[in-house]
Amino acid sequence: MTDNFAGFAASLTSPGETHYVVSPSDTADLDPRPRALKCIASGTVAVRDGAGTDVTYPVEVGDVLEFRAVRVLATGTTAVVVAWE
Repeated sequence: MTDNFAGFAASLTSPGETHYVVSPSDTADLDPRPRALKCIASGTVAVRDGAGTDVTYPVEVGDVLEFRAVRVLATGTTAVVVAWE
């Protein structure tokens, strides 16, 4: 398959190239750290940033958190999210 953009460097504003369903955990960080999270089932998502601050967001299907979360916490998360890397 031809990839006309293969010679371009990826940046935080370019589209993701891989994705995975997030398994929320109160103890394990996301690996790899994603560039964004997308909600595929509504609820709440509790995320931790690089400074260790936790915030819970209400999300609806299709919402994108343009945020590089370190961890998606099991406590407080009821939504299903996928990570974009």
